[in-house]
Amino acid sequence: MKIMSFMKYTGLSALVLTVAVGCATAPTAEQEGMEETSAEMQEQKAAAREAIDAAKAAMAEAKAAGALWRDTDDIIKKAEEAFADGDYGAARRLAEMARRQAENALEQKQREDARLSDKTDVEMAGDGGGMDQYVVRRGDNLWDISGKDAIYGNPYQWPLIYKANRDKIRDADLIYPGQEFAIDRDFSMGEKNAAVEHAKTRGSWSLGVVEESDRDYLAQ
Repeated sequence: MKIMSFMKYTGLSALVLTVAVGCATAPTAEQEGMEETSAEMQEQKAAAREAIDAAKAAMAEAKAAGALWRDTDDIIKKAEEAFADGDYGAARRLAEMARRQAENALEQKQREDARLSDKTDVEMAGDGGGMDQYVVRRGDNLWDISGKDAIYGNPYQWPLIYKANRDKIRDADLIYPGQEFAIDRDFSMGEKNAAVEHAKTRGSWSLGVVEESDRDYLAQ
């Protein structure tokens, strides 16, 4: 009887010990969930950091080429702020937006440089020929109109059209089919350079909003 009692007691003790050890070592569902969340958060953090670094690299390349749009840097700063706040999803989205904007600006600049490489400053300046007319077609914008060979052959000169038609154009980003614009061909090299500089530094297009920089340009 004593032997049987001892064996029962020993077996019961081993069972209690096994359960205790199991409770001490096996992760709970809550712990597993926290670990998965932490791993996912680290992945989001790494992806956001990579996106921000890529945006900065694209911005640096566009800036070196003189093609940087004015708000690219602001978007990256917002991405950095979101990253610091732990909002890695927003940080990644903002960084990718800035990267695409910088890449588009650089591509646009390279395309125009290649197209204009055989033109001289004299050819791009006004020829004293007075004013021509252009009727806006569906899908037109000032950038495309200015880039037409029959107009200026240089899209960066679109502010000249804007300035010559300030009484017809409220927002440079928004023109309408059927509008008839005067095309000024009697402008100085300084006026052409001012127009090109404004086009390059104005920033992204925004429908329905009259940019303060446009007001400043018109006031020159």
